[in-house]
Amino acid sequence: MSITRPQTVISLDGARTAIAGAVARATELGVAVNIAVADAGGNLVSFDRMDGAALMSASIAQDKAISVVSFKGLPTHQWSELFAGDDASVGQGIPHRPGLVIFGGGIPIVIDGELVGAVGCSGGTSEEDRQIAEAGAAAVLGR
Repeated sequence: MSITRPQTVISLDGARTAIAGAVARATELGVAVNIAVADAGGNLVSFDRMDGAALMSASIAQDKAISVVSFKGLPTHQWSELFAGDDASVGQGIPHRPGLVIFGGGIPIVIDGELVGAVGCSGGTSEEDRQIAEAGAAAVLGR
């Protein structure tokens, strides 16, 4: 029996790559956002606030990244699908958990089938944030 297990997490260089990919997509869309990258343990690895991004969105971006890794890589935009098939009490209760974000902008970073971190973006619409976070995650994978 082992009392520990190895875990691969995103590095600072990987987080910076994700942020660069997200900034590039945000620039294409003409949206100023906050971008956070968390490791698989929910620890903030890197954060950028684009010029003009809403200040309060900074903590939302971080919460989006942490929400993803806290639920085994579930993108934040997929929560509404879960509530559609679940009982009403879960749909009414879980969104009130501190720090949990259930709208677009949180995307997992998965390498070789392992969740290594997540990108959280906030400052645009839910769909813009999602696209920007997806671009950040894709950049880590060289896409």
